[in-house]
Amino acid sequence: MPIELQPTLQNEWVKMRPLKEDDFEELYKVASDPLIWEQHPSKTRYQREVFQNYFKGAMESGGAFAVYDNKTGEMIGSTRLYDYDETNRSILIGYTFIARHCWGSNYNRSMKTLMLNHAFRFVDKVIFHVGENNIRSRKAMEKLGGVLVGKEPKAYYGEAININVIYEISKANWKAIQGNS
Repeated sequence: MPIELQPTLQNEWVKMRPLKEDDFEELYKVASDPLIWEQHPSKTRYQREVFQNYFKGAMESGGAFAVYDNKTGEMIGSTRLYDYDETNRSILIGYTFIARHCWGSNYNRSMKTLMLNHAFRFVDKVIFHVGENNIRSRKAMEKLGGVLVGKEPKAYYGEAININVIYEISKANWKAIQGNS
């Protein structure tokens, strides 16, 4: 059964809904903070023209979300489900960013938990690509239960080739993690 790439998902921390074309300005307000991207392979994504390319890719993916703080209603970032592989029963989660004032809290974990719970209704494995030098995101993946399984080079929008590390979470591991939470 094919996965629904853009359901509306919600918990006490976040509300996620399909990203729409008219979300650009509101999302760019969040993304225009250079410090969000300082450890990211695409360090210039805070620049409007670079972010426009990111946003175009998000819209074309068919799996991008606008993420809101469920308490304040403020847009705090974006993420997406992509590269669904029905044969291998896998999907990727990535292209995630959230406003700095949400760092170090439950926002990222809440967002990923919603996405993982949804994805595991359809797949057995979720894959995450993280920039090798993106220490914040790597720590977040490890806290979530991601297992480091390898590396791969990846180009970002004409910038230098960067190395991504690959994390995976299996359905069985996720059930065990959730059972221990």
